Amino acid sequence: MRTLKLEPFDNSTVLIVGGAGFVGSNLSRFLLDNTSLKKLVIVDNFLSSQPENIPLDSRVDVLVGSIASERVLARLHDDLDYVFHLGCFHGNQSSIHDPVADHDNNSLTSLMLFEHLQHKPGIKKVVYAAAGCAVALKTYDEPAATHEDAPVSLFHDSPYSISKLVGEMYGNYYFQSSGLPFVKARFQNVYGPGEVLGAGQWRGTHHTVWRNVVPTFIWKALHGEPLSLDNLGNSTRDFIYVGDLVEGLLRCALLGVPGEAYNLGTGVETTIRKVAELVLGESASDSELLLGPSRAWDTSGRRFAATNKSKEQLGFVASTDIGTGIKETVSWTRKNLHVVSAAIAQHQVHMI
Repeated sequence: MRTLKLEPFDNSTVLIVGGAGFVGSNLSRFLLDNTSLKKLVIVDNFLSSQPENIPLDSRVDVLVGSIASERVLARLHDDLDYVFHLGCFHGNQSSIHDPVADHDNNSLTSLMLFEHLQHKPGIKKVVYAAAGCAVALKTYDEPAATHEDAPVSLFHDSPYSISKLVGEMYGNYYFQSSGLPFVKARFQNVYGPGEVLGAGQWRGTHHTVWRNVVPTFIWKALHGEPLSLDNLGNSTRDFIYVGDLVEGLLRCALLGVPGEAYNLGTGVETTIRKVAELVLGESASDSELLLGPSRAWDTSGRRFAATNKSKEQLGFVASTDIGTGIKETVSWTRKNLHVVSAAIAQHQVHMI
């Protein structure tokens, strides 16, 4: 993994909160396949994930439930070395539909976890999945790359954005008050193999299924359904391939400075229309593009991350271009259509 020495993970105990999710399962498999872990502890309540995502390995311990549960916290290993807090109430639209559920599964979970971890002095690093969208400037005009020290607004588009910032603040508090070795990994828009549309439980809105643009476009393209593009497809995001993101998380754990934030992105601004066109080409699909207006709640039309700090301090540079990443994701989806179909089907009664 490009000069990254993984030996510190050998004979260590790693906790991944949200380890059955899209990112968590990719991270879990990588660690199990490439290091000599002593133990991998996965905590997941399967709110937006599937039990099938958990690797079958004798080194894996699974605790089913919310990390905010005293029962689950009491069962955590005392000898934790590294912690990745990836669990969340996904994502913006679901949080708008149910802000209380967002609070319970984003803000409260972070508080309870960090409160518990402060009493485990052997922990080398706690890596928190922060949200790049929460600090990005809200604009449809020419954007500037968002740096880690960008000012944070008190006005936000969604409870999800708020709760992800609250998680950062709680982590910062425990870093200052008790020395918790807390590092913020600010995700940009993650995509790639392993993201299952409809994974988990019904959360009261069709965004339970149609949760992210890349897997939604791929599914619909493979089935000849129209692709809906908000803001005429002109909105932009910084899309990072999940394999690159896993590398970034590991670098945050091994090289990140406690108290600091690091952008995990490509630094490249890509339009949603370009994503749609790449998906159509790779899928050999003739699906129609439906160009619509901007989403009423979304004031973040264009954004991408500054990557200088992650490159200089972590040695992290995303290496997968959007074309290659889309190709790999389409290929994975074709091979796993039965898995995605089953996950979507469990919510059909709610979507009529």
